[in-house]
Amino acid sequence: MKIRSTRYPVTFLVLVLYLFALPLTAAEQDNRDDPLRWEDTIQEFEKAVALEPEPKDAVLFVGSSSIRRWSSLRVDMAPIPVIQRGFGGSRLGDAAYYAERLVNVHRPRAVVLFSGTNDITPEHAKSPKALLASYQEFVKKVRADLPDVPIYFVEITPSPLRWSVWNVAQKTNRRIAKYSAQHKNLHVIDLSLFLLDANGQPDPKFYVEDRLHMSAAGYEIWTREIKKRLTTDMPALLEPTG
Repeated sequence: MKIRSTRYPVTFLVLVLYLFALPLTAAEQDNRDDPLRWEDTIQEFEKAVALEPEPKDAVLFVGSSSIRRWSSLRVDMAPIPVIQRGFGGSRLGDAAYYAERLVNVHRPRAVVLFSGTNDITPEHAKSPKALLASYQEFVKKVRADLPDVPIYFVEITPSPLRWSVWNVAQKTNRRIAKYSAQHKNLHVIDLSLFLLDANGQPDPKFYVEDRLHMSAAGYEIWTREIKKRLTTDMPALLEPTG
C-alpha cells in the first residue's frame, strides 16, 4: 500500500505559524493608530449623555484604560463633580482626534488627561517627539473652544509589563513637562515616584495581575495625588456648585 506523503501539509502549517509570528506590518500598525476605530465608543458616550446629562462645571478625566477602569472615580474625587471619558486601548492621538466631542462639548472646569502608555510598548514605541506632537494637537483642539481651561497631563506611569521601555516614557514625560511649563494653564502630575519600590522598580502591590493596570492600592495613590493637586490649584472645586 502506498503511503501518502505529508510533506506539503506540514510545510504549509510551518509557513502559517511563521506568518503569525511576524511583527505587525505597517498597514496593521496604521490600523491600530486609526482613530476611527473608536467611533462607536464615542457615539456610546454621546448617547449616554442624551439619556442622563453629565454634571456641569465638572473636572473631566479622559484617556485610556486606566481612566476607564477607575470604577470609584466619582466617589474618590467627591465632592468634586467629575466626568469620566476613558476608552481602553486608546492612544494619545485618539484623545486629540476626538477632543471636541470628548472634552469641549462638556465645557469642564479642568481636564485631566492620562494617555500615551499604549503608544510606548516593547513591541512598538513611538518617539517622544511624535507623542509631544499628539499632545500639542490635543491642547490646540481643546484651546479652540476653551482657551483658559486648566489641562493636567498625568505623566505616563511605570509598569512591570512595559518596564523595558520606561526610558522612552520618561523622555516623553520630560518633553511634555517642558512644553507645559512654557504655557499658561498647562500642568503635569508625576505619579511615578509613588509607584516604585525601594529598588526603583515598579512595586507589584500597585498593579493587578496583568502587571499593567492599577490595583486598588494604585488608585489610592492616584486619588491622593491628583485630588491634592487639583484642590491646591483650584480651591473653589471644593465649594458647592449651583
